[in-house]
Amino acid sequence: MEKTFQILVVILIGVAAFFVWKGNTDAVFVSAVAGAVCFFLSVRFQIGERVKQRKDEETEERLTADEHGYLFEKQAAKIETEKMPREDRADFGNRI
Repeated sequence: MEKTFQILVVILIGVAAFFVWKGNTDAVFVSAVAGAVCFFLSVRFQIGERVKQRKDEETEERLTADEHGYLFEKQAAKIETEKMPREDRADFGNRI
């Protein structure tokens, strides 16, 4: 889906350039706005795919941890940080 919107962006910006050449400012505005909308939709689909990949990785990590009976280092560090008093937590991030 993101590739489709990226192709549409290129086409619509080309159409806008054509209308600039012809001097039709209303059509330039409409095609440029449509191109911008397509650009942001392609970015939205890219971000959605990244979020889905991260959720899948987290799920896989949890399953592996449950399967082997241990916590990963970053999960263990998170637990240790949560156990710290609040004032030490703020300072802990500065020491790293």
